[in-house]
Amino acid sequence: MHNTIQKIINSHPVITDGAWGTQLQAQGLTQGDCPDAWNLTHPDRVEKVAQSYVDAGSRVILTNTFGANGILLESHGLKDKTREINKTGASISKKAAGNHVAVFGSIGPSGKMLLTGEVTAVQLRHAFAEQATGLVEGGVDAIIVETMADLDEAKLALAAAQDTRLPVFVSMVFDSGKEKDRTLMGVTIEDATSALEDAGADGIGANCGSGIESYIPVTRKLRAATKLPVWIKPNAGLPEIIDGNIRYNISPETFTEHARTIINEGADFIGGCCGTNPEFIRAMTAVQKIT
Repeated sequence: MHNTIQKIINSHPVITDGAWGTQLQAQGLTQGDCPDAWNLTHPDRVEKVAQSYVDAGSRVILTNTFGANGILLESHGLKDKTREINKTGASISKKAAGNHVAVFGSIGPSGKMLLTGEVTAVQLRHAFAEQATGLVEGGVDAIIVETMADLDEAKLALAAAQDTRLPVFVSMVFDSGKEKDRTLMGVTIEDATSALEDAGADGIGANCGSGIESYIPVTRKLRAATKLPVWIKPNAGLPEIIDGNIRYNISPETFTEHARTIINEGADFIGGCCGTNPEFIRAMTAVQKIT
């Protein structure tokens, strides 16, 4: 196990952060805006989000770089700012983190499909490598390749991030199939885990997708399939549209109760994805021993 990760998980479980998108929206981000560009245009507001999770008790926070690969940024006319956006995003989170919270650089999917020929493997590898380079320049402690539905794309992002020599986790979305335990492409938890282990991932996990209850069996299967650290960030239930707004139906307290079970099933890192906020993190950290 990488020394950086070993040091972090010496105190178990590791509580990470929650959703970033909704928190940026609370700071004024509107539909159609590029969240990642805010690292350059509204760094103070991005820092407020990072700081809110640090204050809530997160021991790992991410960076506002989920969509900051050149392929996605090109649609906003920002491809030439890729490295700067990632470097600045990492620096913002590092500033909020101080000396006691680790920062994992966020690399999300490209938004293009390899299977249909929208993008090539070479283009993806280059885009993710450029993003990872910026994150390293900004000082991240590790990299998390997250919310991946395509295992091939995930492996390309992993390979690109490994060139930094930092620890790299990969988190897939398992929300398809009868048991909600397959990726959109039909890959099982066991096959994805085996492939990512063989590719040299330092940690493997799942995020987004279905509500937190479905993460109990997902975590169980992940733990049975690997000895690597397991990273889990579920949504706060399933979204509902109420008065034209998207709402999630799980409270921080209920989320924490499910998180207890997820930790008992083998998760080493636990946080939240869509619909979660600092109150969810605070609810978990308020419990001295979550298991």
